[in-house]
Amino acid sequence: MSDHDSSTTIDHGRLGRLGAFVHRHRGRVVLGWVVALAAVLALTPLLRGTFQADFATKGSESERAANVLAQGFPGRTGDTVTVVWKASAGAQAPQARARVQRFLAAAQRVEGIGSAGPIRVAPDRTIASTTLELDRRVWDLPDSTGTRLIDLAEGASGDGLTVALGGGPIRMAEGGSGPEGFGLLGAAIVLLIAFGSIVAAGLPLAVALFGLGISASLIGVLAAIMQVPDFAPAIAGLLGIGVGVDYALLVLTRFRSALEGGAGVQGAIVEAVGTAGRSVLVAGSTVLISVLGLFLMGVGYLQGVAVSTSLAVLVVMAAAVTLLPALLSYAGPRVNRLRIPGLGRARRSDGPTPAMRWSRVIQRRPWTAAIAGAAIVLALAAPVLGLRLGFPDEGNDTSGSMTRTAYDLTVEGFGPGANGPLLLVAQLPAGQGRQALDPLARAARADRDVAYVSAPQLSPDGRAAVMTVVPRSSPQSQATTALVMRMRERVVPGTVAGSGVTVDVGGATAGFVDQSELVASRLPLFIAGVVGLSFLLLLSAFRSPLIALKAGVMNLLSVGAAYGVMALFAGGGWFGSDLLGIDRATPVAPFIPVMMFAILFGLSMDYEVFLLSRVREEFLGHGDTARAVTEGLARTARVITAAAAVMVVVFLAFVTSGEIFLELLGIGMATAVFVDATVVRMVLVPALMQLFGRANWWMPRWLDRAVPRLAPEAS
Repeated sequence: MSDHDSSTTIDHGRLGRLGAFVHRHRGRVVLGWVVALAAVLALTPLLRGTFQADFATKGSESERAANVLAQGFPGRTGDTVTVVWKASAGAQAPQARARVQRFLAAAQRVEGIGSAGPIRVAPDRTIASTTLELDRRVWDLPDSTGTRLIDLAEGASGDGLTVALGGGPIRMAEGGSGPEGFGLLGAAIVLLIAFGSIVAAGLPLAVALFGLGISASLIGVLAAIMQVPDFAPAIAGLLGIGVGVDYALLVLTRFRSALEGGAGVQGAIVEAVGTAGRSVLVAGSTVLISVLGLFLMGVGYLQGVAVSTSLAVLVVMAAAVTLLPALLSYAGPRVNRLRIPGLGRARRSDGPTPAMRWSRVIQRRPWTAAIAGAAIVLALAAPVLGLRLGFPDEGNDTSGSMTRTAYDLTVEGFGPGANGPLLLVAQLPAGQGRQALDPLARAARADRDVAYVSAPQLSPDGRAAVMTVVPRSSPQSQATTALVMRMRERVVPGTVAGSGVTVDVGGATAGFVDQSELVASRLPLFIAGVVGLSFLLLLSAFRSPLIALKAGVMNLLSVGAAYGVMALFAGGGWFGSDLLGIDRATPVAPFIPVMMFAILFGLSMDYEVFLLSRVREEFLGHGDTARAVTEGLARTARVITAAAAVMVVVFLAFVTSGEIFLELLGIGMATAVFVDATVVRMVLVPALMQLFGRANWWMPRWLDRAVPRLAPEAS
């Protein structure tokens, strides 16, 4: 073990000078943030781009099919809007048919909409459907396209006729309101309970609001530069609110503690920025490393999420060490004004705190605590064995929505597979026509999981053809995924080999299968990269391989628990149906576990930094590990509990989004933060540090010389 007090003092002085500068120029600092917010809000609408998510997998069979389709059939991309209608008098009755034809004619005049496909009539004759081709990919459509189509469908409905639409443009148009407002409301309630003061609670919210206003606007500009999905602002916004409030809590708590210790306002600002500010920078850096690790996936829309969330975190980090100290300089001792009776109990300086007594209980029986804590986390993680990756179909949309109505009508009339047909896209040698695909059509019809195969449709030049294959199972079903793989590996090769015909299995459903396989194949590289970089960061900060390794393992346990609880809700049943409205088992979109890992690993490191920074400070003061753990836990339990409570309610705000994947994301992340702040930080960490003793601080000399120094101060 080596002593790093000198380097710590130098670094502390730099941040202390930042605090002193902010205190002296607090008016200019606040004005600078106000001007920056106003400028961003005024200028960014002129530069905003369009949110988009390209789920096409580069080099995949589904992408090849889309390219052949676009070349052979100009104006067709493979993306469609489903039109399904039901009429009590019959779907083809004169009145119903006339109204549907007027709708189709009007729909084809909407921007981005091409020709209508053939009409299929269900066996009971009351339901019929067709498709509207898109002349561009879904993400290239203007927002008004889906809205206009919904208006036309609602105008055509009535008097015994129901017209419903499904597909990407409709889902985007029906997107719910952002959950950021609910997140801010929840954070405000928690802060009022924790501090009991409107002023103390309002300052962290001010930091979060400034961060949200600036980063949300800049994300819109980012969409003009790179691919940013429409759900990125919600994820970045709630993460920014959560970490912004958390980081502000650290600085605010240290400021109040310094005032209570007799420091003046300037001294309290210098101490808060020089100590808690350093924890903010180290913790925020772990979050940035984790989310930027999404670049390792090589998927465009995930890179957009990574940059969006990083932008939100950077802004609130800067606000926590500049804007908040400036506001605290104005507030001074008045930070505890406007108290609410009965809330925010004052901290007692005499006698052991509940956290200190709890830590001593854990440290007296470390083996029992470690085994019990691990058992709880592993039990929560166990359902992950049933987690299935895949893209949920429209049957999981909110009941009563346009897309859910279209899905249910399609199932009623044609079976679940009609909601996600496959496309067999062929390239034909010169001189060969439809007959070259007859063997393939017969083989496809003979498959046990195929409900319908259309006749081949030739391209204008006769060099390409496309057939529609309707599965018996729904798009999200494992049976449909198996059908895609069987068509590619056995049916297609077994019928066109040696004929000169090339056939690719495409369509939206096949594209989602390809995307799931890509994400699953790159997930190990992503996890290894994030864990490795975070290990190096903690090693630099705490100068202990054992602490850095333990932190990584603890964070993996928290993420595992989040995956398990998410799998439990995705399975439907009581958890999913009654609590989230998931009325049938659903796969989890493959990008959700990836984003969860990136965000949660960084946030878990936040709490590790908060706790271990204080433990290390205590240890450097007296050299007693057991005492350092007790005192460190006692001094950080209050702020970690408040920070975790804020993060839990913020993430639960995702449940209000109306998007199933955001709901599952929110449930999983709220679970992980709760487990991390309770079982991991309050049980496993003190128990393991007690067991490791002085080995916690062991650092080989050669490694100590090789690793750069980044020693954080306590918060």
